[in-house]
Amino acid sequence: MDHLTTARLLQPFLPEPLSPAQLNNISTYIDILLRWNTRINLTAIRNPEEIVIRHFGESFFCAQKLAAGHLAPGSSVIDLGSGAGFPGLPIKIFAPEISLTLIDSKQKKVAFLREVIRSLNLSDATVFPSRAEEFIPSSPNNLVTFRAVERFAAILPIALRSAGPEGSLALLIGEDQIKSARELSPGTLWHSPVPIPLSQRRVLLTSH
Repeated sequence: MDHLTTARLLQPFLPEPLSPAQLNNISTYIDILLRWNTRINLTAIRNPEEIVIRHFGESFFCAQKLAAGHLAPGSSVIDLGSGAGFPGLPIKIFAPEISLTLIDSKQKKVAFLREVIRSLNLSDATVFPSRAEEFIPSSPNNLVTFRAVERFAAILPIALRSAGPEGSLALLIGEDQIKSARELSPGTLWHSPVPIPLSQRRVLLTSH
């Protein structure tokens, strides 16, 4: 897909256009994703334009909403249940000076994530190849993200622990999960959910 098309598709999600280098990273990422998707189940979406809208658009929307307060150089971002790398890797493309940890226990997905990191030459980006329950963060102040994870009720407490006492969460979830998030984290202060562009029922929910 050419860069102009990618930039056009991302316009509803980003107030400012991405750089040519960032657009090139997206193109390379999509090529790797489509190649690997013939061997392992990374995404049910096969159309490149839909991949840009559904996966990259949502992830970059999250990144630009977080940019002012959470994505300063050196900030620690932890992406739980990374799978195909969303939203963690697009957040890294958006803010390359953050420190990113992707967590996934499935070894084939771990191999995929590592290939994307190598191919995009992303520094300070690592993959933790095990269950999120086994991850011990080194910082008390982490931004933890997850998107479309299974076992929502089980993973949210792990996300809160991984964030640390000074950290925060950014969840890309369905509207019907907002109530559960609040009920499962009675001590957490949440911002009002922000609707995701071009989506009828998905929101970005962030904690203070």
